[in-house]
Amino acid sequence: MPGMISSITQLIESKNAYVGTDGSVYFDATSFPTYGAISGNRLEALKPGHRYEFTEEGGKRFHADWALWKLAGARTQMIWDSPWGAGFPGWHIECTAMSIDLLNAHVDLHVGGIDLRFPHHENERAQSNSLTGDETVTTWVHGEHLLFEGRKMSKSAGNVVLLSDIIARGLDPLALRFTFLENRYRSQMDLSWASLDAAHTTLKRWRRLVAEAGTDSDIKFDQEVSDSLTTDLDTPRAMQRLRTIEKDVTIGALDKRALFLFADQVLGLDLDRAPEDKALSPELQALIAERGQARANKDWAASDAIRDQLDAAGIEISDGADGQSWRWK
Repeated sequence: MPGMISSITQLIESKNAYVGTDGSVYFDATSFPTYGAISGNRLEALKPGHRYEFTEEGGKRFHADWALWKLAGARTQMIWDSPWGAGFPGWHIECTAMSIDLLNAHVDLHVGGIDLRFPHHENERAQSNSLTGDETVTTWVHGEHLLFEGRKMSKSAGNVVLLSDIIARGLDPLALRFTFLENRYRSQMDLSWASLDAAHTTLKRWRRLVAEAGTDSDIKFDQEVSDSLTTDLDTPRAMQRLRTIEKDVTIGALDKRALFLFADQVLGLDLDRAPEDKALSPELQALIAERGQARANKDWAASDAIRDQLDAAGIEISDGADGQSWRWK
């Protein structure tokens, strides 16, 4: 609270804010020439009535100004003393005060949902820059909304998915991160159980690729992965590059491992974690043995049918000169 009150005091002294006719303190939007740089909104185009955090702001000079400090009025809870009377801070000033105090007046990367871009982040930028005299935030990143199987997540719809739900289905929780990385942060995403299942399978396969290559390779720089991540955080392109590397027969196992670990420095998928295989149940052991006998009897139809059963159970069967082998997918 002292930081917010101090910030508001400085904004009044610099003529970026004023005490309104109702006794509350407002930021003067017209005092900040580059207002709208984040959202594309322009003050002259904003009309009275667009969404604000308070509905009764009759003391403003201009309809696009916003409250820095509101007098308590009839409010009896969550109020504090201030030079302008008992009241409470506006929505945006807390973020400004915290970033200036705790981050030494500079934020390298400021993230948030697309719904915060305007008015919250636009107003925060105006406040912060007016206090610091410079661009307080180097890069703003706004993520789009997330759907689940075609619908917006909500408690009323009963489609809220928690990490505990993902774990309960036997999926690696990083499968969720995997699916996020395969979508642009600025594009609306439709998550599904099918996409999480596919991500889980691919994640296990990539970890196996890294583990089976050994441990004698260093991280190896890849230009396309680097370009993808430094070009508007294009993680889908980086993920596609890993899929291409995986299938490229001209790249050796050690080099594949080194390239995967290079990308994982940013992707954070724990690709160097040894894959954890489940114990094979007696029923599955019996099926594998049955398939081996079918192949010995040259009963190819039965062999193929059992392979399909094992595949559905998550087991990959390979046939070689020494007979059949299996592994979890």
